[in-house]
Amino acid sequence: MEYEKTKLDDAGRLLIPARFRKALEMKKEEFIVMELDPDQRELHVFTMRESIRRAQESVRTYVPEGVSLVDELIAERRAEAARE
Repeated sequence: MEYEKTKLDDAGRLLIPARFRKALEMKKEEFIVMELDPDQRELHVFTMRESIRRAQESVRTYVPEGVSLVDELIAERRAEAARE
C-alpha cells in the first residue's frame, strides 16, 4: 500500500498525485468513479475501466459458464415482440 499527502484545493477538488495517476493509468479529463465507505470514513477512487471490470467480475459469479446474458436478452425481446 502506498501513501502520499495531498490536499483539497479552494474549490474542494481533490488533487491526485501524478505518480498515482500514472500507476492507475488515469488520463486527463477521464471519468473516474468514487466510492464512499462511511463506516471506515474512506474514499476509494477507481478509473471507469476498473469500475466496469469489477462490475463484470461481480456479475460473472451469478451467471453460469457458457451462458450469454446478451443472447438471453435478445431471445427475451424477440419473444415479447412475437407476442405483440
